[in-house]
Amino acid sequence: MNALHLSRRRWLQQAGVASLGAAGFIGHHAAAQTQAALVLGDQAGGLRALFEASRALEGAPFAWRWANFQGAAPLFEAHRSGAVDTAVAGDLPVLAAAVGKTPLKIVATRVGKAESLGIVVQPGSPLRSVADLRGQTVIVSSARGSISQYQLYGALEEAGVRRDEVTVKFVLPTDAAAAFASKQIDAWAIFDPYYTIALQQGGRILRDGRGINTALGFITASEAALADAGKRAAIVQFLDRLARAGDWALANPEAYAQAYTQLTRLPIEAARTITARSAVAGRPVSEADIVALQTVADRSARDGILPVRVDVRAITDAQLWRRAA
Repeated sequence: MNALHLSRRRWLQQAGVASLGAAGFIGHHAAAQTQAALVLGDQAGGLRALFEASRALEGAPFAWRWANFQGAAPLFEAHRSGAVDTAVAGDLPVLAAAVGKTPLKIVATRVGKAESLGIVVQPGSPLRSVADLRGQTVIVSSARGSISQYQLYGALEEAGVRRDEVTVKFVLPTDAAAAFASKQIDAWAIFDPYYTIALQQGGRILRDGRGINTALGFITASEAALADAGKRAAIVQFLDRLARAGDWALANPEAYAQAYTQLTRLPIEAARTITARSAVAGRPVSEADIVALQTVADRSARDGILPVRVDVRAITDAQLWRRAA
């Protein structure tokens, strides 16, 4: 067992997110066999925490279980294989999944804050600006096509640094977090909850996502689930309850943070920060959302983050859920 593996396990234990580090089915709602059943894909327990705090799934006329993943890349692998019916992710991972031939449709938008991700460096790092990354190595989580890659490339362009002047390596969040905590890496482009944990462990912000990232997240549904009448109806009800959960979280921030810390075992200070800027408000996909996501798609194709341009309208079902915004 190498030092990185040991440090990763220690980081998971210390940060209290051992349950979030690997994919797995967690939680189950028992129901009659006649009910539709959904497998709800989640990242780092965030969506599950929102629903458990708000109790918005109580009494739902469908069965469900949670499938938790540490980042978008493994989540969309499950989505592609049909192991989950829905997924939650930021803008670019959804586009990357579409490029990877994941049979999905965007069915709802979530609105968060762009300061929930950024580039973080060690507290004693000589790096003081994005321009200082010239000639350096930056770790990006979780994989190619992540919101952190988009953040990094946008920051480099803003600072006048060519991408070929920086060495970029892709590492899954928990492995990168352990390496960052043990000072094996200096610069890390990452998103919440790992971003906040790194900062609370002494990391320093080099550049956050404001002015670069859209702060939009999306709920996607598999085409197979949408083609099934029972699951399609269940997804609509799930989205209704998602909006209800978001309304509750915005009205009850402390209760939401307390529930989040109970589920994740993160310190309450970290939970308050993460939940205050997480994407909780849910709404139907708007024309403005499609335009914003298309801008990300076009820039990502231009910059080589994505190998081809994605037609956002072609992967969006804006008619499925029509709750008033």
